[in-house]
Parts: sequence; structure tokens; C-alpha cells
Amino acid sequence: MKPTNPAIIDELIVSYWMEIETVQNYIANSINLVGVRAEEVKSSLAADVAEELTHAQQIAKRIHVLGGQVPGSMGFKATQAAMQPPADPKDVVSVIKGVIEAEEGAIEQYKKIIKLAADEDPVTEDMCITLLSDEEEHRREFIGFLTEYEG
Repeated sequence: MKPTNPAIIDELIVSYWMEIETVQNYIANSINLVGVRAEEVKSSLAADVAEELTHAQQIAKRIHVLGGQVPGSMGFKATQAAMQPPADPKDVVSVIKGVIEAEEGAIEQYKKIIKLAADEDPVTEDMCITLLSDEEEHRREFIGFLTEYEG
């Protein structure tokens, strides 16, 4: 099958990798953080792993439906420097800021796809609107955490 829109597929692949990398970093940070104050953030990250993985699966299915190929691990290039586990496992604030940065990146990426898909691919547009909403909710939650820590 010839891809229906290579530009949309390319951007979906970018989103797919963003979601996969987020899963990796959420797992690491949900395990590595220590301290009583970290527990709520750790719990939130652990719970979000399943949702972010579901996002990656939805995107992968859409790539396939559009005639693209979901890449394997050799195509992965890490980009989330701010989400790396901090050297100090009590540095909850850096993790919170990293999550906010990652969510903002995902938000911008979904907005880009929504514009690209408008009037041409309403199914991809609709999926990305839903994913955008999820990422905005995650960002809002972590902005709330940051307010508590820096407030």
C-alpha cells in the first residue's frame, strides 16, 4: 500500500518516538526518586506510563493504517534531556520541570499534526485532538506539583 500522506506519517512517527521515550523516562523517574515528598509525583508518573504507552500504540496503528511502517528500536534517537533521572534522587523539582517540558513538546507536536491533517485526514486530526487533551491534562497536573514545591 502506498502511503496516503508521507508528511503526516513522518510527524506521527515523531510523536510515536516521543511517547516511547516518555514511557522510558517516566518509568525511570517513578522508580529512582526517593523521599516522602516524592511519593505523589512517583505515583503519578507510574500511572501515566500506561496512558503514554497507549498513546504510542494508537499512533502506531494510525501509521500502519495510513500505509506507513512503524519503526523498530534502531530508529530511536533520544531527545528528552530534561527528563533524564537527576543525579540527586531527591531532586523532585527537576523531574517535575522535565515532565512539563516533555508534555509541552508533545502538545506542540500534536498541534502541528492537527494543522497538517486538517481538511485532509479527519481521523488523524481527531486522534491527535484527543491526545493533545491528554497531554494538556498531564501538564496541568505537573504545573500543580511545581506550584506546591516552589510556591
